[in-house]
Amino acid sequence: MRVLVTGGAGFIGSHVVQALTARGHEAVVFDVRADPRADVRDPAAVARAVTSVDAVCHQAAMVGLGTGFGDAVEYVSRNDLGTAVLLAAMAGAGVRRLVLAGSMVVYGEGRYACPRDGVVRPGPRAVADLEAGLFEPRCPVCGAELTAGLVGEDAPADPRNVYATTKLAQEHLSAAWARSTGGSAVSLRYHNVYGPRMPRDTPYAGVASFFRSALARGEAPRVFEDGRQRRDFVHVRDVAAANVVALEAGAAPGGLTAYNTGSGEPHTVGEMARALADAHGGPAPVVTGEYRLGDVRHITADSSRLRSELGWKPEVGFAEGMREFAVSE
Repeated sequence: MRVLVTGGAGFIGSHVVQALTARGHEAVVFDVRADPRADVRDPAAVARAVTSVDAVCHQAAMVGLGTGFGDAVEYVSRNDLGTAVLLAAMAGAGVRRLVLAGSMVVYGEGRYACPRDGVVRPGPRAVADLEAGLFEPRCPVCGAELTAGLVGEDAPADPRNVYATTKLAQEHLSAAWARSTGGSAVSLRYHNVYGPRMPRDTPYAGVASFFRSALARGEAPRVFEDGRQRRDFVHVRDVAAANVVALEAGAAPGGLTAYNTGSGEPHTVGEMARALADAHGGPAPVVTGEYRLGDVRHITADSSRLRSELGWKPEVGFAEGMREFAVSE
């Protein structure tokens, strides 16, 4: 296949390009880092880019929590307007296969069970609780302590910040495109992706990048809350492989299929910080008790559908991946 990779010069996109090439596909990079004219919001530039391609792997996006709500306009412009422009160009050019870089942030908090009320969905955490160091969500019915579990693709969406809202909108736009054109759309809902080429020293990077940058400066990683928040850290090469598998398999025409894309091995943020510090030989992490509004406490998803339906499985283990990441460029 000839595949257009938006964001193909970026962190995840560049690995997708490598994985496609290794499988014998032709990857066409569309990225402002490689060509200032390659803005996914530019209808003329996108229309030229989708000409004579068989599929699109849409990785271009503004990511992370950013610096505050003032970033909302830019998030919506880059993520949602950009996706709409791309899909419109695909519709016009007859390109009918799409793989979207989705995100587990569309779920908000993960899956929780109450010993009395069963499966519940707690609302956003109160500022007063966060200030008091009460980080664990409570049952919204009875106030009891909850047990966190794995969230499946059929869980209701509940985005808790601007970035999450734009990622959900991307999925809705892609589903509407697929219904309108008879196209095939897959959204890979990434977990916390890390690995070589991850951006450094930017408020839009992931937590693993923040910790590695601190260690590179000889500083201790600063872990928010109590460090016990659970995430699924998945290596970028495994995510790239998932994109290739999804492109080759396609999906049922006329709709969007979502797949959670994680390692299947949840770890706490504190564990990740310690693994990086040990691998780097740097200072031990410091648990600060600080918090960020918009962060969720636990989000780990069940990725078994991707394994069973498409035959994908992660190859890079947590310890191995963190050792490599600690010293990578």
